[in-house]
Amino acid sequence: MKAVQFEEHGDSSVLEYDEFEDPDIADDEVLVDVKAGALNHLDVWTRRGLPGVELDMPHIPGSDAAGVVSEVGADVTRFEEGDHVAVCAGRYCGKCEFCRDGQESECESYHIMGEHVRGVHAEQAAVPEENLVPVPDDVDWHTAAASSLVFQTAWRMLVTRAELGPSEKVLVLGASGGVGHAAVQIADYLGAEVYATASTDEKLEYARECGADHVINYEESSFKDEIRDLTDGRGVDVVVDHIGPATWEDSQKALAKGGRIVTCGATTGPKAETNINRVFWNQLEILGSTMATPGEIDDVLPLVWDGTFEVHVRDVLPMSEAQRAHEMLEEREGFGKVVVVPDSEYDG
Repeated sequence: MKAVQFEEHGDSSVLEYDEFEDPDIADDEVLVDVKAGALNHLDVWTRRGLPGVELDMPHIPGSDAAGVVSEVGADVTRFEEGDHVAVCAGRYCGKCEFCRDGQESECESYHIMGEHVRGVHAEQAAVPEENLVPVPDDVDWHTAAASSLVFQTAWRMLVTRAELGPSEKVLVLGASGGVGHAAVQIADYLGAEVYATASTDEKLEYARECGADHVINYEESSFKDEIRDLTDGRGVDVVVDHIGPATWEDSQKALAKGGRIVTCGATTGPKAETNINRVFWNQLEILGSTMATPGEIDDVLPLVWDGTFEVHVRDVLPMSEAQRAHEMLEEREGFGKVVVVPDSEYDG
């Protein structure tokens, strides 16, 4: 088969689309003929090299994909040949105290396909049965491939961790990105008043289409000042911040008393300063969130399949143009998800 792969960390030039050994499936695995994959910023960070993460080289990136089951292992009971499926990339042991308590994304050995182990941006992928969800036959491959990681992540952030209520105000930073555009839709669905930031008028208009009530161009003004003006000095109840050091201080300043920051990432770096005085005086909460549990995935993805939520695809490229796909994320071109398709499936 052919697969996107790299043999060393670096910029997008290390990516190749070339022959790779065909996967063999274990008894608990399913062989998926991949029809489409989708990129996340995680793919960029993995390609560059993450501290403490040692990869078997060559590495196949990709945490999002969808396709058709072509073979099932002897112990597989949920799927059969011909089924349409999507990948849910979080791997967990099922045995530790957190898994036994139904918090699989807090598993002691939690890891992610495409980040810690080989991913799914290839013509075929061997995937554990527990890491697949069924996809209705009428859902197109681009939607199926691009939905899983961002919608499960945003759902856990807002529903489980932040417990966002229908009367609350929420600020979503980077609302035109994958997690951002999912978070705006989920917050709107929950009945919250949604504030969203983006860098261009086009991206701001898209955030409005996703359900934002108020939009802020962070290139033209300070979002914390705009939030204070828009809320008559009160601030918002929840900030969705996956940016990190570049926004962390202002995210705290944008919060109302008793407010919560919920974060699933740090695209501008891992270390940010926190004003502890502000945290205890305003009784703020800082909430971390990673991926989602199987139950949370089962809650949110049907809302994508039935059209309640919509994943926006900014472009579709053949896997042989993976370099270009990565560059689109790095250069923040457009809004929504970038989809890659095996060259044998690409129709232009």
